[in-house]
Amino acid sequence: MSTANAYLTVGGLGVDVIYKDIKNLHISVYPPMGRIRVAAPHRLDEDAIRLAIVERLPWIKKQRKQLLSAERQTERRMISGETHYVWGERCRLDASREGRSKVSIQANTLWLTSPAGSDTESRKRILDRWYRRQLKAAMPPLLAKWQPIIGVAADKVVVRRMKTKWGTCQTTSRSIWVNPELAKKNPLCLEYIVVHELVHFLERTHNELFVALMDKYLPDWRARRDQLNEAPLAQEEWEAHHA
Repeated sequence: MSTANAYLTVGGLGVDVIYKDIKNLHISVYPPMGRIRVAAPHRLDEDAIRLAIVERLPWIKKQRKQLLSAERQTERRMISGETHYVWGERCRLDASREGRSKVSIQANTLWLTSPAGSDTESRKRILDRWYRRQLKAAMPPLLAKWQPIIGVAADKVVVRRMKTKWGTCQTTSRSIWVNPELAKKNPLCLEYIVVHELVHFLERTHNELFVALMDKYLPDWRARRDQLNEAPLAQEEWEAHHA
């Protein structure tokens, strides 16, 4: 049973450390974004754990590269029958309508209207713009809620696709960047990212102070982070019994 937790940054990578009643240290890399988790014996101190991670960095980076490459290679044909996720909910794509570019949701159907003759890439761009609008609309209420609580303010929000991060912050410009993929996740995950990045305005690294602040403001942040990293990303074929 886990009795203690830590969060380390090694080689620019964030690492979750779980202390357990085990003999040997184990390192795991999880899809879809390459989250790193270390299960460590209680007898090992932080320096020993850091050294073990550094020694395995080539393997860790190789695993992360393979995961990210697999995600980029996922086929997205943008045809009717695929499943796409909107705020954590499964929606069946219907791309049969032709006309002015538009996306809407009715029940569990994601309607994508595109001009006649639109190809896969064109439909992808239409849906991507819609996801970005969804995310931009969701940010102001969250910032209005959390900025007074944490005591910091972001001057700017940037929606930008990032290969390895759900979100990041630029302390010099007081800006928060969020990945448009977040619009596919449960809204609790976006709230976690907002709190995470705002706390970084107080503490840049993932040290004990950062963890303590996260525990103070969002006690269930670890569960939200795990939900975010374990949620499905790619659309799948909508089976007949779901129609």
